[in-house]
Amino acid sequence: ESCSIYHKLGWENSAQKMMMDEDVEQASLLSFNDRPRAFPNMRSKTYSPLIFRILRRLNVRVLSIILLICFGVIFFMGASTSPIILFVFTVCIISFLLSLYLTKWVLAKDEGPPEMVQISDAIRDGAEGFFRTQYSTISKMAILLAFVILCIYLFRSLTPQQEAAGLGRAMSAYITVAAFLLGALCSGIAGYVGMWVSVRANVRVSSAARRSAREALQIAVRAGGFSALVVVGMAVIGIAILYSTFYVLLGVDDSPGSMSVNDLPLLLVGYGFGASFVALFAQLGGGIYTKGADVGADLVGKVEQGIPEDDPRNPAVIADLVGDNVGDCAARGADLFESIAAEIISAMILGGTMAKKCKIEDPSGFILFPLVVHSFDLVISSIGILSIKGTRNASVKSPVEDPMAVLQKGYSLTIILAVLTFGASTRWLLYTEQAPSAWFSFALCGLVGIITAYAFVWISKYYTDYKHEPVRTLALASSTGHGTNIIAGVSLGLESTALPVLVISVAIISAYWLGNTSGLVDENGIPTGGLFGTAVATMGMLSTAAYVLTMDMFGPIADNAGGIVEMSQQPESVREITDLLDAVGNTTKAATKGFAIGSAALASFLLFSAYMDEVSAFASVSFKEVDIAIPEVFVGGLLGSMLIFLFSAWACAAVGRTAQEVVNEVRRQFIERPGIMEYKEKPDYSRCVAIVASAALREMIKPGALAIASPIVVGLVFRILGYYTGQPLLGAKVVASMLMFATVCGILMALFLNTAGGAWDNAKKYIETGALGGKGSEAHKAAVTGDTVGDPFKDTAGPSIHVLIKMLATITLVMAPVFL
Repeated sequence: ESCSIYHKLGWENSAQKMMMDEDVEQASLLSFNDRPRAFPNMRSKTYSPLIFRILRRLNVRVLSIILLICFGVIFFMGASTSPIILFVFTVCIISFLLSLYLTKWVLAKDEGPPEMVQISDAIRDGAEGFFRTQYSTISKMAILLAFVILCIYLFRSLTPQQEAAGLGRAMSAYITVAAFLLGALCSGIAGYVGMWVSVRANVRVSSAARRSAREALQIAVRAGGFSALVVVGMAVIGIAILYSTFYVLLGVDDSPGSMSVNDLPLLLVGYGFGASFVALFAQLGGGIYTKGADVGADLVGKVEQGIPEDDPRNPAVIADLVGDNVGDCAARGADLFESIAAEIISAMILGGTMAKKCKIEDPSGFILFPLVVHSFDLVISSIGILSIKGTRNASVKSPVEDPMAVLQKGYSLTIILAVLTFGASTRWLLYTEQAPSAWFSFALCGLVGIITAYAFVWISKYYTDYKHEPVRTLALASSTGHGTNIIAGVSLGLESTALPVLVISVAIISAYWLGNTSGLVDENGIPTGGLFGTAVATMGMLSTAAYVLTMDMFGPIADNAGGIVEMSQQPESVREITDLLDAVGNTTKAATKGFAIGSAALASFLLFSAYMDEVSAFASVSFKEVDIAIPEVFVGGLLGSMLIFLFSAWACAAVGRTAQEVVNEVRRQFIERPGIMEYKEKPDYSRCVAIVASAALREMIKPGALAIASPIVVGLVFRILGYYTGQPLLGAKVVASMLMFATVCGILMALFLNTAGGAWDNAKKYIETGALGGKGSEAHKAAVTGDTVGDPFKDTAGPSIHVLIKMLATITLVMAPVFL
């Protein structure tokens, strides 16, 4: 008993620990199962999703035959649809095989000593337990909403094209509901994949940090790469399968009275709404969980008790580490899945609309172009991920190269390849005899998007990396107190909105102008390529999405690795490596959020345009302008702006209430178990995990319901008002105004919240490197306060807002016929 794992974890005073060093070393040779656990199981039995349990029970040969049949059906539908779809299927399946290789490579790495494994198991138990409960709640809400959509679509109108093709209301309703549920399912799987790999990679990164910084970096990157490839691949192949299924089942061809290929993308909007729905609740619930635990742990542990971050004496530390996985990995996977799905669908709608106006003979290239761009994204991002190698000398324990510089090299390589493949894609798919040089104009639009993405990543890095002036100035403000830290952080966040808005503005105008000068005109000679040019720029911005998501996943994995190293009392040299990776991870997470906001801004502009096209199609009248001088329309804009502020308030307040519960619990344990601080008693970690999990599930409902109900209620109310006041399309106009104002306010608010939160976090990290007095100084205490204020900003409200503005756009696309 005296040789238990507690000695290794420091659960004795330092004098005893020195006397028992030899015993501890001998104890490490004992069977791990013979030792008492330092960290509790968070569940009674190992959990895996039902589909995985079924697959495990199948015979390998039977499973192989089933997979071959599935692949055969998929490729048959692809061949029946278009050679382009066949290409997309092939690339996606190859990327899935590569992700399996990355998984096998990561899981083959050693997990380190038993004390690390115990901590990792506790984190995994908590993350998978919460994920199961959270997604069970989300799935029930999704099924309820699917039933509502079905009822609405059974009584709504159809477009003249759908009626001419014989597509009845019942068929339209079933198609939309099926697409919604498939989008929700795929988004849920994307979130699960992100969490699954992170809870298994964290301990392997911790173990590798004992040998070299470069090896730890490589494992974290490849683990994040696995998740990124699966998320992007699923978004692309899901839409491709849906498109080809509708193409085959509905008998799409050029004959009169059949469904036109130009109208097919409108049937996909349910998929984007399903993805947005799950992503919003995943981000809200995960964000409330991670930041409620983090703020509670920091306020009592670091500020009141003066113990280090991730100290094993802190009862909330396991909940904090669990939160990194459910809030950053699972939620971000669902978030970027939704971004890509929404952007692909809106670009397909706009491509089909433009091809119809220009009477292009074969419009499939313009419609399927987004799928090909993201297929190439999988290829070039894989090259970027694999370009990051481990160190040649495994005995080197100190970092020989800045991890951010290594990641930046991989990103630069991916950017260069993106430019080349994007140009090739435009020449292959967007060349038309009507305008032979149009493909080159669209290639330039893509270049605008790629440059915009790079600029966003650089701007976010500038404002959140402590190597640059803004964060160092914020850290300096901490030396004069808590108040000046808060003032400096708020002002930095407000200032950081300027450059991104200028970049977005230049990108939209440039892409629109390039599209308009492409030579594509309608039957009246009016240029029609402007909106599609903006869509191509958005595709360019997201053409490196898989690598950017890899960098984002790297952050929470490195954070978890640092926590495991701290809790298992590893040498200071190991902690230095994980601290460095953690600081870089904070920067990459902030950069990814900036990237996500920029893509959300462009994608929302596309979705807004797609919404106006859809209203025109259903109403059979031109719907190109929304006059905000009309009082009702202006009120719609005010309601959209208010929605962003109210949603942000509720999200931050939810974190505050959850943190209060955690603070009270941690204080209670410190008072009732005074031996905790002297390593004589063990904290009750599972109690904090249970508190945070129940609070997160409870608190995510109200802001999520607000986001879903608002556009539907506003559209219906003003539709009825328009009917009685003789203003046709008033409901559609008010919703359009609400959507546009919410997008503008949402972009600015998300930029402010994300950047301020990231800057506060890294200002604290900068002081912890030894600057301005280092850990425990007055400046450090002020910086911790700033970090706790910034936590709900950057990991709950901020990321949820850019999911919100895309969900508002997709829900209006799905519900557009109801507002007419």
